[in-house]
Amino acid sequence: MSASRAPEVFVDADACPVKDEVYKVALRHGLKTWVVANAFLMVPASPRIERVVVEAGPDAADDWIASRVAPGDVVVTSDIALADRTLKAGGLALSPTGKPFTPDSIGAALAKRALMEHLRSFGEVTGGPAPFSRADRSAFLQALDRLIVQSLRSRR
Repeated sequence: MSASRAPEVFVDADACPVKDEVYKVALRHGLKTWVVANAFLMVPASPRIERVVVEAGPDAADDWIASRVAPGDVVVTSDIALADRTLKAGGLALSPTGKPFTPDSIGAALAKRALMEHLRSFGEVTGGPAPFSRADRSAFLQALDRLIVQSLRSRR
């Protein structure tokens, strides 16, 4: 992260259930927030929140985010491949359930993702994510605040 720039928050917004929570925490810390999606989404009217609509495509939002994330930036995503790219760029990655992706956990997450894709290719029903709960929302709020504080402190 450039010493002249505060950390920024990037939201992989397609199907993200915690956009409102991101706005709340990022605005409290005064951080620029990029809301990136394949379709138009409503965002709060704030000079610190910017909506980005990318071309349709499986990885268009991920590519946009990954090409701009800098060390210390926070990326909110459930996409494990984007989390991996974020970590490699020196950013911090957080799932909507509040689970941070770390260099220690990303390898296992990528392996599990590959295994699940392999099983689905053979017609195995692997199910989707668990329903989003109030506890998930609370855990996310706390985890996002911790990551932002960690990023801001690392700049001192």
